[in-house]
Amino acid sequence: MNYFCIEPEVAGGLGQNVVMDRSVHPPVVDKLHYEFDGWLGDVLLETFPCFIVTEGARKRLQLIHATGIKFDQAEVTTSEQFRELYPDRKLPKFAWLKVVGTPGRDDFGIGPDFRLVISERALEALKELGISNAVVTPYEVGK
Repeated sequence: MNYFCIEPEVAGGLGQNVVMDRSVHPPVVDKLHYEFDGWLGDVLLETFPCFIVTEGARKRLQLIHATGIKFDQAEVTTSEQFRELYPDRKLPKFAWLKVVGTPGRDDFGIGPDFRLVISERALEALKELGISNAVVTPYEVGK
């Protein structure tokens, strides 16, 4: 199976209600608050060290029994900038995509450089739903 590093769209950042331990690297997040500043529409988003997916992407990944992930709740809000740019835009529901797998073995893993590594089948599932703003490059297992 082929694997890929994916750098998802960054549509915002950690909000003020995030609970995390910054004394370690990468930081350990106990409660995720993602605050949108903009959004180009991708179903997979990032703000280091966390990822979120739309509810539709969560369901699709569960349908294909993707390995190496768990889902949790994320608080999602919009910034003043977002509300000014998109006064009538409603965001879909998002879930926190927690990556717990091994890169190059599971469908989702975190590489040694802290980038997200996904399998070809996970990539195809996400492409069907929309990740046109993500940067995708081949990943060499064991490198």
